[in-house]
Amino acid sequence: MSIFRSLADLPANFGPCSITIGNFDGVHVGHQHIIRRVIAVARERGIKSAALTFDPHPTKLVAPSRAPRLLTTPEQRARLMLDQGLDEVLILPFTAEIAKLTPEEFVREILAGKLRARVVLVGDNFRFGHRAAGDAHALAELGVKYGFETAIVHPVIRRGRVISSSEIRRAIEAGNVSLACRMLGRPYALEGRVVQGAGIGSKQTVPTLNLETPAEVLPKTGVYITRTHDRAGAREWPSITNVGYRPTFNGHGLTIETFLLAKLEGEQPFEISVEFLRWVRDERKFESPEALKAQILRDVRRAEWYFRRRAGLRLVQQP
Repeated sequence: MSIFRSLADLPANFGPCSITIGNFDGVHVGHQHIIRRVIAVARERGIKSAALTFDPHPTKLVAPSRAPRLLTTPEQRARLMLDQGLDEVLILPFTAEIAKLTPEEFVREILAGKLRARVVLVGDNFRFGHRAAGDAHALAELGVKYGFETAIVHPVIRRGRVISSSEIRRAIEAGNVSLACRMLGRPYALEGRVVQGAGIGSKQTVPTLNLETPAEVLPKTGVYITRTHDRAGAREWPSITNVGYRPTFNGHGLTIETFLLAKLEGEQPFEISVEFLRWVRDERKFESPEALKAQILRDVRRAEWYFRRRAGLRLVQQP
């Protein structure tokens, strides 16, 4: 399984392939549905399975004011797609030159030429080429000319809701991380370095790991049940996390503070990933540090019950 960062990086033996094209931000269950189709077609034809995505997001170049905050970095997207079973992912630098390609030039030079596509699978809202002039039906017509088949994959709908990256962003920013988890097919996670906090927790409430993250999409301020991973090792802990401004202590900058529910054995992790599982409550100002600590301990008991219940459900579901 390979990740390529430009057309120049592609080996001479790239393809022939079954391929999908898109931004794939979040690699949610809708994207995963398309990827499974790509892999199935590749196995049927005895060819490679691949995905083409872009960096930066095309709107950052052609319409910066409308560019979305992203759920995943290009590297995270590529890893998630490879985890689904794809053979190859190309992260294509989206430049002014790429943006100027007509739909036919894009197909001739990149899809048929560089990538040797034999089957191309896209969503029904797919647009491509200069000023997004091409759609899925234009792609199908060009495919006949340039020697590949086109398959249009309809969106995944769960509980009457179309799964999309924009819906997931809205859910996370509203604090509905449980809904985001269902749409992603996994918990939404923030990654980054553990940094020195103000030292208030260790002295007046409970000690925490303070996360500094480059993530563009953050959950609404509040308290969440989470799971924390040491990115450098195999360690993980059930946890509870506060996203907010520490109003009890008149804080100003946003902080992401995680309290581990299991003992931290060994050294403190340098980098962590915090998975957001469930909303607990809004952040609010308490009359004293002691009152805040009492509330934190109540939050901890609620989180511990949540993890015990999940463990019990897993045991029941085992054959």
